[in-house]
Amino acid sequence: MDRRSFIGMSAALGFGALVSSRLSFAKGIGSYDFVFTRLSYESGDWDVDERMPANMLNSLIEYTTLRVNLTEQVIALADPAMLNAPFCYLAGHRLVQFNHAERENFGRYVNNGGFVFVDDCNHDIDGLFARSFEQQMTDLFGPEALQKIPNDHPIYSSFFEFDGPPNTTQELNGWGDDLVHKYLKAIEINGRIAVLYSNKDLGCEWDYDFRNKRFMRTDNTRFAVNIVIYSMTA
Repeated sequence: MDRRSFIGMSAALGFGALVSSRLSFAKGIGSYDFVFTRLSYESGDWDVDERMPANMLNSLIEYTTLRVNLTEQVIALADPAMLNAPFCYLAGHRLVQFNHAERENFGRYVNNGGFVFVDDCNHDIDGLFARSFEQQMTDLFGPEALQKIPNDHPIYSSFFEFDGPPNTTQELNGWGDDLVHKYLKAIEINGRIAVLYSNKDLGCEWDYDFRNKRFMRTDNTRFAVNIVIYSMTA
């Protein structure tokens, strides 16, 4: 879907009403339709891929009519304020070991309609971030909660059309497991993705100055737009 088609869809369906269910619980979002919130946590290294948020926000401005807050918000997972964020991002390379407050807030947020995009910066299925984060999800939601999503899932057509998760240049650079991960995983609550989980290191793939997109044949941040639009409309 291009910008022209999106504007037409917005007019026909009333985009403001379409996303109201995702925004209604977000106190303090103000005049913006979208705010990027990064979750910090005590264990591991949460402050990765520093330029990715600006790149994602630029794509939303370029391709959609959303009113976007240009400032990345960083909120501690242990802070109850995170419960008011409609979209959260959590990433890292190392250990993920939630403390009591982090565990309580993550579970409450997900079960109450929030959306968390989690990216393994090691892009390594058996790496420390992957093993420890997946264990946290098992502890919170049960051993069967985190599942592969099919490559025809609605998230792959929520804005642009994809036939599955786009490959990244990060996957075969020797840092992770040197595998192309042909799927994403998710925890679904009431039929919609509440936790989207990637071993593809999408964050590092999008970690560059957005002005450099002009040198690319195809903008590799387009799937970021799909993630956001899905989070707001599903």
